[in-house]
Amino acid sequence: MMTLKELAGKEDMLVAGHGLCAGCAIFPILKVVLRAARYPIVVSNDTGCLQMTTTHFPRTSWNLNWIHSAYGNSAATMSGIEAMYRSLKKQGKFPLEKELKFLVIAGDGAANDAGLGSLSGAVERGHHFVYLCLDNQMYASTGGQRSSASPMGAAAPDTPAGSALPGKMQARKDMARIMAAHKIPYMAQSAPWMWQDLYKKAERAFETPGPAYLNVLSPCPFEWKTPTRKTIELSRLAANTCVWPVYEVKNGARLTINYKPREKLPVTRWLHSQPRFKHLEQSENKWIVDKIQEEVDKDWDFLLSAETEPKHRDN
Repeated sequence: MMTLKELAGKEDMLVAGHGLCAGCAIFPILKVVLRAARYPIVVSNDTGCLQMTTTHFPRTSWNLNWIHSAYGNSAATMSGIEAMYRSLKKQGKFPLEKELKFLVIAGDGAANDAGLGSLSGAVERGHHFVYLCLDNQMYASTGGQRSSASPMGAAAPDTPAGSALPGKMQARKDMARIMAAHKIPYMAQSAPWMWQDLYKKAERAFETPGPAYLNVLSPCPFEWKTPTRKTIELSRLAANTCVWPVYEVKNGARLTINYKPREKLPVTRWLHSQPRFKHLEQSENKWIVDKIQEEVDKDWDFLLSAETEPKHRDN
């Protein structure tokens, strides 16, 4: 099992000098994921918080091959890069002895919304890359607007909580299950507080022969209006309320739940931890809290019934 000391001793491919907000989960997530690759990496980074804060011209925080393309187009960009690499290898023209690995990084807005068609097409074609979605449940880099990944009831600039509506009325889009339905070789959902789980899943993703998808919860203190010190704790609370189940699916069929809380906490614990849900504490909005709990329970029961490789891990 990897230790923190061993992890810290690995080469750092995302270095100091970035402009990410204090407490942002993106940096610790990338510290783990990038260290899981055993080969040189090429990164295609979609527009978003990470891209904008790590590439202030003329400086960069990236210690690897990195490319940025049009918003929502990173999967298509990487498809071309990966196809070119395979062609050059087949022709004997690629100079490196070591194998290359390809990583697409995007937020939930690019993955779930603007780039969904690009992503779906790329994995359907079977391109060999890992797609990492840093899911902070909103368009954080442009003002915190709701995305399809935003939870039901969340208040945002374009879904304000008031007398007309109690925040966003739609349930979040479940990209983990959508990608598993593509029957890709590997799909996994994780959270930064389970760094060993995240590391193992990133390792498996990089070693997967074909497309792999990593969906990682990325708490955003600035837009969630939460204390910077609470980032990792919030990701753990999401798992313990089953708002964010930690599991993996191989070949669209073999499902394993990697974390089962000893005591499944009510969703109110999750909702009360963030000001974006504060309006749901009002008695007239209890119905939407009940609806959220009902949906979380239904989704958790589905995963339990679909599990094919039981592996009990709790807190």
